[in-house]
Amino acid sequence: MDFGHWIYNGPEVDMSTMIGFIYIIKRKFPTPKFYIGKKLLVFKKKKKPLKGRVNSRRSIVESDWKIYCGSSNKLNEDITKFGKENFSFEILSFQPSKMLLSYFETKEIIDRNAIFDVNYYNEIVNIRVRNRK
Repeated sequence: MDFGHWIYNGPEVDMSTMIGFIYIIKRKFPTPKFYIGKKLLVFKKKKKPLKGRVNSRRSIVESDWKIYCGSSNKLNEDITKFGKENFSFEILSFQPSKMLLSYFETKEIIDRNAIFDVNYYNEIVNIRVRNRK
């Protein structure tokens, strides 16, 4: 499977059932610094209804995940400044739902104490998780 610039060393997964992944971006030069985040593999696109119809048309579209470099402004500034070759992009895990994606991203950030550690780009933890029963 083509992961673009992402590295994945975990167990083999069925990509058709996964909605996104948790990742860590590591800066190697000049000093180590990290960023933890999540990225959707696909998203739902909504189009106008056809003439004479009421319902919207919905389709699933692949996101830009293969070339994605993180959502942190400081991280993206450093990628521009130091070059993409000084960063490694690693997938930690794939998740089958948005709820699990948000939960495990927050869990990684808290487990690594990323908000309070100056060696992480992460500055905010924002989560809304709801388990539908």
